[in-house]
Amino acid sequence: MPMASLRRRAVPYLLISPTVALIAAFLVYPIGSVAYYSLQNRNLTRPWADGFAGLENFRRMLVEDELFWQSLGFTAKWVVAEIGLQLLLGLALALIVNESFIGRGLARSLVFSPWAVSGVLTTGIWILLYTPGTGVLRFLGQPETAVLGNLDTVFPAVVVTELWRGVPFFAILLLAGLQGIPGELYEAAAVDGAGRVRRFRHVTLPHLRDAIVLATLLRSVWEFNNVDLLYTLTGGGPAQVTTTLPLYVAQRAIDSKDFGYGSALTMAGFVILLFFSLLYLRLSRFGEDR
Repeated sequence: MPMASLRRRAVPYLLISPTVALIAAFLVYPIGSVAYYSLQNRNLTRPWADGFAGLENFRRMLVEDELFWQSLGFTAKWVVAEIGLQLLLGLALALIVNESFIGRGLARSLVFSPWAVSGVLTTGIWILLYTPGTGVLRFLGQPETAVLGNLDTVFPAVVVTELWRGVPFFAILLLAGLQGIPGELYEAAAVDGAGRVRRFRHVTLPHLRDAIVLATLLRSVWEFNNVDLLYTLTGGGPAQVTTTLPLYVAQRAIDSKDFGYGSALTMAGFVILLFFSLLYLRLSRFGEDR
């Protein structure tokens, strides 16, 4: 092969090499480090026991650790509840602010504003709202109810808090998708006698399919990895009932200084997310024409 042809073929690889190097530095290396430590005994409170552990951390996690299965079960419950409700409410808000009405710009700003608030600040606001005696529950006839400390009410309370922050994300993405639908399609459907429900079903939803798949996948990953809101709102309590898997990782690796076991828990979460992300993209046929 001529040298000039080889040089032309090498140019694209040279151009992308800085990006590949950054990906290797910030993605491959951390994953490799966690995988390595997951096979080690690395506990700062028991340094004399440090060393190669093989698969012992994973055996301990799957066989002996009940909190692992409890946190994994709560994580699945948390993700399903949040993504389902955020999708429905976000789609409803997107449809509303996509219509033409006086003050639409102000309405869009108000709808999207919670997305700009950090998780810690969000929990600060909602802790004040949930505070017994002075919070919003006093207007509902339950002034002394500690919703964040009650096993029966803590889950709805944290779900509502995260909805306030998460719904705008769906509204933003779905509104962008709605604005990309040609108006001629709605006009043609109306001429054919299709009502609002049929236009929504046969025009709106098919054109929002990729936006919905992308939004639900991204938010599922983020909600699975939710730590800041639950940590500052409940600390995983009461009785560990609001502990997600990443929050449990933080408790074992940071609070208990057991980095080897924390790394094994992290690898378990990584494998679960990778498997379900690939499965979801495959089943949803994201980016494919139907």
